[in-house]
Amino acid sequence: MSENPARHLDAAAEGIRAFNHTSRSTGTDWRFPGHAYDAVGNLSYLVGMLGQAIEQATLPVMDTHEHGRVRIDGNGDAAAKVAELVKAREDALIAAEALTAAVGRMHNATSPMGLDTTGLPEFEDDEDDA
Repeated sequence: MSENPARHLDAAAEGIRAFNHTSRSTGTDWRFPGHAYDAVGNLSYLVGMLGQAIEQATLPVMDTHEHGRVRIDGNGDAAAKVAELVKAREDALIAAEALTAAVGRMHNATSPMGLDTTGLPEFEDDEDDA
């Protein structure tokens, strides 16, 4: 039984939407530098896979075009539209590579960060134990 791979991208988009919604304000599970480190690490992993996803998202068009079966609404030029797609894909791959590098730098920057608990009443017991 075959499944439509695009549904996985839909699920990923829903996950990002949920993150955007739940991360707008701080709370018990979202307030310390370590929380940001975990989130940025997951984001780094995600964006690191975008290049492959971009390439593979166009495979159905490329395969159909190779067999001369792409049809464009209004009797448009299939070769021109596929060329436009290929150029846009190249641009997207370059952007994805830059995004991957930038988010990786973000992850590295958050790596040594922690919380200074000095003088914070909710952490006083922890300081006594140390």
